Amino acid sequence: MTQTLELPKYQLPKVIFLDAVGTLFGVKGSVGAIYGSIAREFGVHADDALIDQAFFQSFKAAPPMAFPDALPSDIPQAEYRWWKRIAYQTFQQVGVVDQFQNFSVFFAALYAHFATADPWFIYPDVLAALTYWHSQNVPLGVISNFDTRLYPVLTALQLTEFFSSITISTEAGFAKPAPQVFQIALEKHHCKPDQAWHIGDSFKQDYQGAKTVGIRAFWLKRDLA
Repeated sequence: MTQTLELPKYQLPKVIFLDAVGTLFGVKGSVGAIYGSIAREFGVHADDALIDQAFFQSFKAAPPMAFPDALPSDIPQAEYRWWKRIAYQTFQQVGVVDQFQNFSVFFAALYAHFATADPWFIYPDVLAALTYWHSQNVPLGVISNFDTRLYPVLTALQLTEFFSSITISTEAGFAKPAPQVFQIALEKHHCKPDQAWHIGDSFKQDYQGAKTVGIRAFWLKRDLA
């Protein structure tokens, strides 16, 4: 069964942090289906399942999406290049990358698509939980290994109003499970680790990462089948 955001009855904390993708919202269908659909608009055809498999292999092999030495003004371009390499490797692995007349033009469309609400859906349990915590005056924050497109995505999904802080790996310079990203988020709320909760779907990045810092962690094991 799918675990929801209903949590054991603890005294509410000073702040609740939540992961983004896989916790608040997920991809409609599959990444491979979306990549494949947009590729077909550019005349390139490949099996969606093979694209999906190649994407996750490329994604897992990539370095953490964090740029500790980048100037703030350079972060969006660093993110863009990071994702472009993954997309290129994905279609290269499937064997169709040479079919693109201009891969850069295709990737620009693909990248922009994931900054909209179209490829995402909010999990059914999310709004009720956020609304409850909001009614209890518990500040909420996001800690995510996403990129700066998270800001327009949260706005497009009408979730921004729930959160008083957003901490993402590319801006923090550290990616979960690194303790620094959690510490940066805590500082935004002037909060000690034992006064905070963190909820996320990744055992390593969210649960173990938060526990290492001393935050009460909840592992949200979503059944995606």
